[in-house]
Amino acid sequence: MSKIINCIIVDDEPIAREILENHLQKIDAIQVVSTCKNAIEAFNIINSNKIDLIFLDINMPEISGLSFARSINKNIKIIFTTAYREYAVDGFDLKAVDYLLKPISFERLLQAVNKYLNENIKISTDDKDELILDKSDFIFVRSDRKMIKINFSEVNYIESLGDYLKIHIADKTIITRETITSIEAKLPKNDFIRIHRSFIVSINKIESFTNEFVEINKKAIPISRSYKKEVLSRLENV
Repeated sequence: MSKIINCIIVDDEPIAREILENHLQKIDAIQVVSTCKNAIEAFNIINSNKIDLIFLDINMPEISGLSFARSINKNIKIIFTTAYREYAVDGFDLKAVDYLLKPISFERLLQAVNKYLNENIKISTDDKDELILDKSDFIFVRSDRKMIKINFSEVNYIESLGDYLKIHIADKTIITRETITSIEAKLPKNDFIRIHRSFIVSINKIESFTNEFVEINKKAIPISRSYKKEVLSRLENV
């Protein structure tokens, strides 16, 4: 039987709240009850709801995250989120589950949630795996100073340009600052395959392939030598 963890996000930065909420929406175990811009809002929420976990910024006006954490019920667990490494010792002194430095990646957040589950939820390992299973059919990426929704079904292929990516979808290309290894971890493994250090392709969008390349929308995308055996084995058995 699955247990849902009720959480709130407390951060005075709207973009930080949005990014964290988008990440958490991908984790089945987590229910975001509310997002709060300060500790006063958070007090009101935890006094009227059963909250298990708080994602808490430290450097906030009026009441800091550290002061807030000291004042709440100790049964409510804290994962600190901050841009300042120097607060780490104070955070762990308060028995925080984890301490996340901004910008927070989905992978790092997932580690923190796993840590919370392992320490606080008495369920089997298999059930924990099920709780955190990402069943979303989309992700959000940052481009042009906003978060853009990318539906997996619309992606043709993804191209790496160092620390940037070009995500090629049906009618446009979206450029975002992220590594190809990072985005690979977010993609459904049944639908996408890495064929080159610089390319991930949608298996459903492949029109043809040879030992040297796959073709999508009449574009030949190279299969590198190091990926060839795995790629050809996978495609020949689709």
